[in-house]
Amino acid sequence: MDRLGAAVVAMAALWCGGFLWFVDEVPQRVEDDSTHTDAIVVLTGGRDRLTTGLDLLEAGLSQRLFISGVYKGVDLAEIIQLGRGHDSLKQAVVLGYAADDTVGNAIETADWAKEQNLRSLRLVTGAYHMPRSLLEFRHALPGITLIAHPVFPDAVKSREWWRWPGTAALLATEYSKYLAAIIRHWFLPRKAQP
Repeated sequence: MDRLGAAVVAMAALWCGGFLWFVDEVPQRVEDDSTHTDAIVVLTGGRDRLTTGLDLLEAGLSQRLFISGVYKGVDLAEIIQLGRGHDSLKQAVVLGYAADDTVGNAIETADWAKEQNLRSLRLVTGAYHMPRSLLEFRHALPGITLIAHPVFPDAVKSREWWRWPGTAALLATEYSKYLAAIIRHWFLPRKAQP
């Protein structure tokens, strides 16, 4: 085997080993479901996320909820309806329309958190998306306490994921994006603490 072939095999082995580590890092449950935070942040991308965020707000785990990455044209009434109608919570919900991706979610939330002088956030997103979300949020919000609150969509089969091609592909894609984020952060300066 020539050097190029050996390098390709070594890189593939490293990627596979890292992928198995990454899959093990995907949360299997909510580790902390009781700590109060300054705000709850929901990253758009599924009804489960939105409903969970509203339920947490209603349960009193925070007095405010920021929803990042809302599609332009979607208003608060539609959000509340999608979230099973928590009409009494309208005053506590803020919608963010600036984010188009996870990096944008982190930046949009960082701007809002700085404006609100927040020190702790509960982050709600899909379990498979949580490792990369935490990476981006820690980069954008140094010094802010982040509590992961994963949700578990029925379509993502986290147990025996290798038996489900759709879940395996989703995890592989998410791992590749996670690696890209790590590499990007090597070349980007860390934001100053708010």
